[in-house]
Amino acid sequence: MPIATILSRAQFGMHAPQVCVEVDIGSGLPSFTIVGLPEAVVKESKDRVRAALLNCHFELPPGRITVNLAPADLPKEGGRFELPIAIGILLASGQLPTAQPQSFADTEFYGELSLAGELRPISGALIAALAATRANHTIILPQANGDEASVVSGCHALAARHLLEVCAHLSGAQALPAVQTANVVIELGGTPDLAEVRGQPLAKRALEIAAAGEHSLLFMGPPGTGKSMLAQRLPSILPALNDAEALQVAAIRSLIGQGIDLRRWRIRPFRSPHHTASGVALVGGGSQPRPGEISLAHHGVLFLDELPEFDRRVLEVLREPLESGAIHIARATRHAEFPASFQLVAAMNPCPCGYLGDSLGKCRCTSEQIQRYRMRISGPLLDRLDMHVEVPRVSAEQLQDNSHPVESSEQVAQRVFRARERQWQRQGRCNARLSAAQADRWCVLESSARVVISRAMQKFSLSARAYHRILKVARSIADIQGAKDLSAVHVSEALALRCLDRAGAS
Repeated sequence: MPIATILSRAQFGMHAPQVCVEVDIGSGLPSFTIVGLPEAVVKESKDRVRAALLNCHFELPPGRITVNLAPADLPKEGGRFELPIAIGILLASGQLPTAQPQSFADTEFYGELSLAGELRPISGALIAALAATRANHTIILPQANGDEASVVSGCHALAARHLLEVCAHLSGAQALPAVQTANVVIELGGTPDLAEVRGQPLAKRALEIAAAGEHSLLFMGPPGTGKSMLAQRLPSILPALNDAEALQVAAIRSLIGQGIDLRRWRIRPFRSPHHTASGVALVGGGSQPRPGEISLAHHGVLFLDELPEFDRRVLEVLREPLESGAIHIARATRHAEFPASFQLVAAMNPCPCGYLGDSLGKCRCTSEQIQRYRMRISGPLLDRLDMHVEVPRVSAEQLQDNSHPVESSEQVAQRVFRARERQWQRQGRCNARLSAAQADRWCVLESSARVVISRAMQKFSLSARAYHRILKVARSIADIQGAKDLSAVHVSEALALRCLDRAGAS
């Protein structure tokens, strides 16, 4: 009997390497073997494939069925290979007589089978569709994954609900419907509005600067002052995702089996993991590397509330991706890289009880307790935060004051959009993503500004990293105002937005 070869793809980080599913039916005692470095789920596929074929009224060929997943040294996981295995068995056994095996050279198959032959969705379908499109291949995949294929421009995808539908298509009896390219509508509404926050002018100003330059930001203040409320409104003043960014965000969500919501296609992600999250949950990993919260926040916001309550070792793993915009995960047999260009926003109390410096005077923490609490966050991590801003208590009068107009998110977002346009026209990236050399080139200081930052470096013992971060924040302040060079006012405001530097000096 001939050997049938069906194309599919594995999932390996953000890549989808080609896999050839080879099926051979030989003589001998009946057996069903899958080789090619399959994981446990793939080994179990033979039982699902067997039941699906029998329940679809096909025959399971007698003899030795050998399925080879090539290349042999690439680990295979998931149920995505069950449809190509079933089609390969039908081809090799001659149960699809009208199908021509040579016509499968440019068609890829994906799908997990139920015992009745229904096709169930797979994870990573979007990444597979991208790779297949680059190879100019047609893909056949479960109908539940159709939305993921629909957002890939130029992808020729066919959606099926059942194994019998795929067989009917291959035999020429009834063609499968093509997945239509998605008509994405930009919907940016539905996010919390900045106008709902009363008072806190300094924190709002910091939030606008952070949005303009994609800077990291730490809010510090007593409980109930609006730290979380402010952070949750950051996405409402950020520019919408462009096509390339939205596709990257969707691809990462596809890896963990999360569907695509086309109504929120251009809205930047906002992730807020609990402080009990492990290092693997935050940065990704596992024996089969998966993206973590920092990758799910790619091109969006990662909000860490109650920052000192996170395990210190968990927080330390943020240092590399904050600088590089990617996370590298190395295991004994696997190496994977996931994008992690996120905007970090964090919130913390000033002391264990939370009321240090509060106008109510309720704090009874000792200096040793306060020091131990703040030392849960390492100096190198704090040094990587562009701004740390105090969020004081809001008085009852401010909460009840409706006489003064409050800016909405839409008004602030317009200034943020113009500031980012200036950055992209000038340097091709946001200010927070500038390297040290690029910051020296694009953050030109006036003579008065040089004096201000030199004095601050000496007085607060600032590091070289802090120096460049201050420059970049000042550059964002100037971009909001439309200024060409950085004045002493811009630098002074950037310095004022780093309250922990001043606390360390005192």
